[in-house]
Amino acid sequence: MSGIARIESRSVALPVANIDTDQIIPARFLTTTTRAGLGRHAFQDWRWLADGSPNPGFVLNRAEHQGAEVLIAGDNFGCGSSREHAPWALLDAGIRAVISTGIADIFRNNALKNGLLAIVVTPAEHASLLAGAGEPIAIDLRTQRIERAGTAPIAFSVDAFARQCLLDGVDQLGYLLARADAITRFEEARA
Repeated sequence: MSGIARIESRSVALPVANIDTDQIIPARFLTTTTRAGLGRHAFQDWRWLADGSPNPGFVLNRAEHQGAEVLIAGDNFGCGSSREHAPWALLDAGIRAVISTGIADIFRNNALKNGLLAIVVTPAEHASLLAGAGEPIAIDLRTQRIERAGTAPIAFSVDAFARQCLLDGVDQLGYLLARADAITRFEEARA
């Protein structure tokens, strides 16, 4: 997992409310414990037609949205069952940040632990982001601001520990392992 300090990309809008984890990655693809290849199945039932060809009506399949790393989603994104495969699939599909007015707690925790930035904004800020979908956007995790040309920055907050892990490019275990010497010194001083 590489660190995230700043994401500069175009955004893509998928303003559908209540997108659950089974829509993000259907349960039939949960047969792996690795992330590689899951991106092909992100939004499987929306992205692909019955014959396996891309659905031209699905927003992520459109040429102008190829390479977009910021998904502006509808309210209550990631609801449903807990599965780390959902953020894994989005990351493998190239999505590095999801912005919504509401992100399910379990999904948000899984996302942040796996390197996917999950941001909650107000309905007015969300409407502004949707209006500018497809345009360049920058998300600065250090300052916790979303920046776009011609508009005021949007402040957001991420849990301090999750933020530090994202900046460092580590998960919780990696955070502890990076401090192994300090932990050992602490334990020895109290032995």
